[in-house]
Amino acid sequence: QVSVLYFARSAELAGLRCETLRVPRQVTSLQLWEEIVRVHPRLAVIQDQVVFAVRQEYVLLGDQLLVLQPGDEVAIIPPISGG
Repeated sequence: QVSVLYFARSAELAGLRCETLRVPRQVTSLQLWEEIVRVHPRLAVIQDQVVFAVRQEYVLLGDQLLVLQPGDEVAIIPPISGG
């Protein structure tokens, strides 16, 4: 189980700011995103812009293998505009 934290637009689309999800221990970042989208299909619209932070390290969606430990934090960070 990992803690998934949603920020900005991802929180709006998921309808919550955090939750605990059961995911495979070894998973690519893209597979992890697909698991999260399966639970929250509305998140699919930000797939091309989203970045993960796993244990506070940025991870792009792709084939990078993640080895998750129980209790790890996965943050969903959509693009944030500033000015």
